[in-house]
Amino acid sequence: MAFDYDLFVIGGGSGGVRAARVAAAEGVRVALAEEDRYGGTCVIRGCVPKKLMVYASEFPQAFELARAYGWSVTDDGFSWGAFKTRLNAELDRLEGIYRNLLSGSGVETHDARATLIDPHTVELSDGRRFSAQHILIAVGGRPVLPQVQGIEHAITSNEMFHLDALPRRMIIVGGGYIASEFAGIMNGLGTEVLQFYRGDQILRGFDAEAIEHVASGMRVHGVDIRTNTNVASIEKTEHGLSVTDTNGAVHQVDQVMFATGRAPNTDGLGLEALGVELGRKGEIIVDAYSQTKVPSIYAVGDVTDRANLTPVAIREGMAFVDTVFKGVPSAPDHDLIPTAIFTQPEMGTIGLSEAEAEAQEKVHVYITSFKSMREGFGGVEERVFMKLIVSQETDKLLGCHIVAPHAGEMIQLAGIAVKMGATKADFDRTVAVHPTMAEELVTMRNPTRSS
Repeated sequence: MAFDYDLFVIGGGSGGVRAARVAAAEGVRVALAEEDRYGGTCVIRGCVPKKLMVYASEFPQAFELARAYGWSVTDDGFSWGAFKTRLNAELDRLEGIYRNLLSGSGVETHDARATLIDPHTVELSDGRRFSAQHILIAVGGRPVLPQVQGIEHAITSNEMFHLDALPRRMIIVGGGYIASEFAGIMNGLGTEVLQFYRGDQILRGFDAEAIEHVASGMRVHGVDIRTNTNVASIEKTEHGLSVTDTNGAVHQVDQVMFATGRAPNTDGLGLEALGVELGRKGEIIVDAYSQTKVPSIYAVGDVTDRANLTPVAIREGMAFVDTVFKGVPSAPDHDLIPTAIFTQPEMGTIGLSEAEAEAQEKVHVYITSFKSMREGFGGVEERVFMKLIVSQETDKLLGCHIVAPHAGEMIQLAGIAVKMGATKADFDRTVAVHPTMAEELVTMRNPTRSS
């Protein structure tokens, strides 16, 4: 059977675009359909605009530090309108880059929604149909709202980048990295922030001691974290929103943002009728090589709900091309993924938490906490926290957790060592770079405790 294309990609985010480009470079006939903006969650409504907002929100503390260092700084206040204009222009520029990369690679693009008709045929929202030997689904995920009275008055992280004005007071609901990051962002931009989380501590799943350090730092910065608290109802009033929490307290705010879960964008794609297996949340079930139960259909990225991170989606897309078009079966590696949480203070982490490691074997735990030179001189009451978890049997690093300015930059490099199987002895043999914060990673000599 002659196909219109060798590969049809549904979804123009990081994973789909990378797979399409790399495949086209191998001489594969590739088409890609995207119903929204190119770049996906990360570029358009996630990592990139969020990180730019993080940068913007950090300037008040930077101004205070500058004054402590002898600079005369005039702070005329933050203009959300000016920032949003620049932000939108930057996102337009990045989307243009994605489009140009695809066209430059020879990928045919269709600005339309695509659904599956059979294992080798897609139909676009304009009625056209195309056949392909292989179909790759990379449609990502979306934030979801819970069933709460008055939920129609709330927003998700998607809308945070399009606010007409900054709220004076807002509630952010959730304890994951999206909620915790936006709590710091909005607080830094001058909004009074209440963060509700139904559990005992935010950032569940990360190392408990590191999380405690993050939460403490957020409170010092001014975020009012309310654990064991959720939203019971939201009512629109003449002056904003009246929110009743699950403890019976009533809060008058301008905005409520929920970051309490995400769902894969599989609704209406026609997958189940073809025999593609979906999980409880609607995620596409794939094997180690990103192949579904329908041999011609593959899926990568957040739609598979494996490790929902942009670099992971890119790796999965490249592994797909290696497997299907280069004849080199490649299973994407989801083990020991370094991660940064851009809270304020920032956190970087890789590997096991102390609790996870102790459940497996006996470990040594190394901890250091100190004031960084820059912040300490400026009178900032914030301490750096670093933690290494080491196997007693093999001396290998099982986990590394950093809470500090630029922790994300540090964990990227530390992650290489941990991924390579570095031992504590390897760290001890490494000469420190002085004066830096990161030098403390190689100068911790004696365990703080052992299991």
